[in-house]
Amino acid sequence: MPDIAFVKPALPKTGVLVLPMTEGDPPAGLAREAAEATGGLLPKALEAAGFKGRKGQTTTLYAIGPWSKVVALGLGKAADLGPEAAEDAGGALVPAISSEREAVVATDGLEAGLAAHLAFGATLRAWRFDRYRTTEKEDDKPKLERLAFATPGIAAAKSAFAPLRAIADGVFLTRELVSEPPNVLHPVEFAERCKGLERLGVEVEVLGPKEMKRLGFGALLGVAQGSAQEPRMVVMNWRGAPKGKKQKPIALIGKGVTFDTGGISIKPAAGMEDMKWDMAGAGAVVGAMAALAGRKAKADVVGLVGLVENMPSGTAQRPGDVVKSYSGQTVEVINTDAEGRLVLADVMWYCQQRFDPRCMVDLATLTGAIIIALGHEHAGLFSNDDELAQRIAAAGKAVGEACWRMPLGEAYDKQIRSDIADMKNVGGRPAGSVTAAQFLQRFTNGKPWAHLDIAGTAWSAKDRPTVPKGATAFGVRLLDRLVQ
Repeated sequence: MPDIAFVKPALPKTGVLVLPMTEGDPPAGLAREAAEATGGLLPKALEAAGFKGRKGQTTTLYAIGPWSKVVALGLGKAADLGPEAAEDAGGALVPAISSEREAVVATDGLEAGLAAHLAFGATLRAWRFDRYRTTEKEDDKPKLERLAFATPGIAAAKSAFAPLRAIADGVFLTRELVSEPPNVLHPVEFAERCKGLERLGVEVEVLGPKEMKRLGFGALLGVAQGSAQEPRMVVMNWRGAPKGKKQKPIALIGKGVTFDTGGISIKPAAGMEDMKWDMAGAGAVVGAMAALAGRKAKADVVGLVGLVENMPSGTAQRPGDVVKSYSGQTVEVINTDAEGRLVLADVMWYCQQRFDPRCMVDLATLTGAIIIALGHEHAGLFSNDDELAQRIAAAGKAVGEACWRMPLGEAYDKQIRSDIADMKNVGGRPAGSVTAAQFLQRFTNGKPWAHLDIAGTAWSAKDRPTVPKGATAFGVRLLDRLVQ
């Protein structure tokens, strides 16, 4: 990751210069100085290259003036330039300079907060998971070590960037967890990594199978019983509310199936390797807790993750089994590949019983059906509380993690009625993501609750402005913004 610095506005004498420019506006500040330093050659070269300053547009010029490389970075129209647009521009910058050791970015024409968001976007995009790359050629590796943002408001930019850097660290933690191979990141290892949050001041408690059996976690343990890897539940408590302003905590709950074969209802072989990220909901909760603690959020927040591996074996749960959940409600297991909702059911009920939270938000790569409905552009949002749903949608929009509210209702609930138990864990093909949410709603006990089905947004098959191909960490920034 490159070091980020904020420095006094001045053109570098050599090296790489980045000029962020708005669409339709003449060069100003350092950009104007750069044009003058090249005797007017720079603007002529940009015009010849077709650079207009459009959002996301980058144009690279080589050996112009005293600089080895000049990168013009389009910001779009000045009237539309906000934090998200600045972040996207910062992300678009990284591929253009990844082969360089360092660069100076002329942000003297931007308000200090926007300069910080530009740096934030570059930071998010520059992340790379290369732990298992052992034969990569040196020339193929990114070389960027330092980005200096030239701004007159150095102190203000540093102040604005500090919490953003903490959020980035939370995003990176989630991306790392989701990227890890399943032979490395099993439930026990995942729980151990959660303990790393203690250095940030988060209280971390780990429950093993004995504790969960004693509590009566029949639904979660039923999913885990086919695996040689023991399950875990992790409770993370951040107590950041000022003294005298203590409130019931906000609860964040994540599905953590570290690998999902489907169990006895086994998945097709093609694409099963993707099921290493069936723990992305839990990963997002851990990353969000890291972000909140890292920026010293003034709120009380509890994060809970249920960690299991869903495997077929002689001890695995069978279709047709009936399990008793921690709530006392019984579930007929029709399909062992509908396991995430069973994990969440016990964790959600435990959360209410122990913490009595103001509200609960769960995140889970729960259904393939949500991808059919919404593709990879939106997470599915389900809620029993209109205000909470509106807050989540607004938080997602503000940070570029879009959600689309989906319906709940009695007609859908009827689809999960069982002939021999209180409910069954699937309701058939119609409205599969909705009936999964209806299942979860039976474990909310009327508490304000929202469910985010992130199956379509947890992983990206292509690079995006601030998200390199792979694990997206969807939900970390949304949850952080929601708590704010």
